[in-house]
Amino acid sequence: MSKGTIKKVAGPLVVAEGMRNANMFDVVRVSDQRLIGEIIEIHGDEASIQVYEETSGLGPGEPVESTGFPMSVELGPGLLGGIYDGIQRPLDLIREQTGNNLKRGIEVPSLDREKKWHFVPSVQAGDEVEAGDIIGTVQETEFIVHKIMVPYGIKGTVQSIREGEYTVEDTAATIIDENGTEKQIKLMQTWPVRAGRPYKEKKAPFMPLITGQRVIDTLFPLAKGGVAAVPGPFGSGKTVVQHQLAKWAEADIVVYIGCGERGNEMTDVLNEFPELKDPKTGESLMQRTVLIANTSDMPVAAREASIYTGITIAEYFRDMGYSVALMADSTSRWAEALREMSGRLEEMPGEEGYPAYLASRLAQFYERAGHVVALGKEGREGALSVIGAVSPPGGDLSEPVTQATLRIVKVFWSLDAALAYSRHFPAVNWLTSYSLYTDTTAQWFNSNVGSNWTEHRARLMRLLQDEAELEEIVKLVGMDAVSASDRLKLEIARSIREDFLHQDAFHDIDTYTPLEKQYSMIRLILSFYDEAAAALDRGADIEKLVSLPVRERIGRYKYVSTDRIEEEFNQISGEVSNQIQELLQKEDF
Repeated sequence: MSKGTIKKVAGPLVVAEGMRNANMFDVVRVSDQRLIGEIIEIHGDEASIQVYEETSGLGPGEPVESTGFPMSVELGPGLLGGIYDGIQRPLDLIREQTGNNLKRGIEVPSLDREKKWHFVPSVQAGDEVEAGDIIGTVQETEFIVHKIMVPYGIKGTVQSIREGEYTVEDTAATIIDENGTEKQIKLMQTWPVRAGRPYKEKKAPFMPLITGQRVIDTLFPLAKGGVAAVPGPFGSGKTVVQHQLAKWAEADIVVYIGCGERGNEMTDVLNEFPELKDPKTGESLMQRTVLIANTSDMPVAAREASIYTGITIAEYFRDMGYSVALMADSTSRWAEALREMSGRLEEMPGEEGYPAYLASRLAQFYERAGHVVALGKEGREGALSVIGAVSPPGGDLSEPVTQATLRIVKVFWSLDAALAYSRHFPAVNWLTSYSLYTDTTAQWFNSNVGSNWTEHRARLMRLLQDEAELEEIVKLVGMDAVSASDRLKLEIARSIREDFLHQDAFHDIDTYTPLEKQYSMIRLILSFYDEAAAALDRGADIEKLVSLPVRERIGRYKYVSTDRIEEEFNQISGEVSNQIQELLQKEDF
């Protein structure tokens, strides 16, 4: 443990001298108020410390004490349903102690030390175990079983283990390692946040993360264990998209990081999530959610910690074999924290004042996602999918954070202010967005949803691209100069946009669309297109074709309840054929 004194204070940066025995990334306590900080640079006996709390009032000469340990999180039963700040302090517990205002230097354990959990062993005395093996379970919430794993670096024989009620600090089992040393296994373990948790193997993602959002699942899918970015200007619906994904994505566990976002947005999350019913269980969504609340009025430096805290908790649940979805809102605010600290350290700035290492830091964060085989003899597979929001100033996608992110992620959901202002949500622009998982997930979609899913998706995209080109022509020469077949294309593309891609997040049925229904919607739109095109070839009138009453039913199909999907599909399909045939007969073709 190293002790020193403050030499200089510059915002969240504190320089302390006399810290010769300290190490990089050690956690330190600054001044008599014991503010939490982390060493980010060492020169001789001088250490530069980023302080995660307000530093006003600090001055030279005040004591600084290193704990000798890196910034770590506590991992164990009690995480789910928790609301933490960026350095994993439970906000509800702090509120009980200090009221609504966060008091500086407060020390509160991350996990409840009093609560007892019922531990059920899954191994017995004499069994050989290694790091990652599950030695027992705790029923954390009604539907999530918390698996107690052998901590990293321990391998040996179980000496004693028994069922019972334990706090997170009680010893639940003892293991004699290969050196004959006794290791005590508690329900809780700690892990340094800046180091990714180890695994046996990382696999290529192949299965889509089903979200129930049509524009995402059909056009720009995200694979389980994949990484996605949601960039967009203010007001384009980044937070709405992330809320929808947190509510509906097919993940066992959700970790939501509010990183430097406005307080009112985080308040929405804190108010909404406990009241939301989990569609899988019917219970509160909070029973499988961990929230990291780090708003824009908290110290800038704490934003960096919040990202690492959140992803370490997510990796822990991934190691248990769960599918985890992590939402980071937003990585731009995190990059601002890096820029602030880089400026205080007087480092050579990169583009737009961001540090030169911005891209590598972003890459280190995103590469912790993945579909992995966890440590342990069992060979459990878990997936951690990361969705990061990016808030480019003025919606300028050429700025450094967006560009660095785009070089890393495989899915780009580009939010468009023009779509948002025209009340089209999710405001994902289908012409500028992309997904590099389309090919890897194609086989899964074709096998599990419909044999020609990939072909239908390609047709939708082609029609939308054709529409963009045709609209340029219409602007120049007017609609009358466009051929009947092109006019039909424009009408079908409008149907794709308004009936399929537009989705109401606040409608009980439309908020989530199962894949079977998405497939049926596509088939209805394309079957109308094919039959109408055939009728056009036979000389049918384009005006009458696009005005057929069945088009209204196709548009309203998205509001059909799940139990009536097939029945309604068959009825509408029949109507499409009948109405087009009737039209042809009236015209005497």
